[in-house]
Amino acid sequence: MRDLESRRLMWVKAVLFLVIGTTASALILIECPEWRTALLLALAIWAFCRAYYFAFYVIERYVDPAFRYAGLMAMVRYWWRHRSQRRP
Repeated sequence: MRDLESRRLMWVKAVLFLVIGTTASALILIECPEWRTALLLALAIWAFCRAYYFAFYVIERYVDPAFRYAGLMAMVRYWWRHRSQRRP
């Protein structure tokens, strides 16, 4: 699969992600309209955003600046490879 190069399609993709996330969140809150559910949903979204930031920005900038990730699977392969090299 080729890399996405069209700026217009990148914006469309970003908007679609926002629509999917907003719709899913709204449906969860409609299904269970409680403050606790809203808080847990907000915390889950925040935590996954921070994990994504860590997976790409922090690791690429501070942990191993020589490696460039192509996606989450590349990050998992990188972690798995380095994990097995550290074992005695």
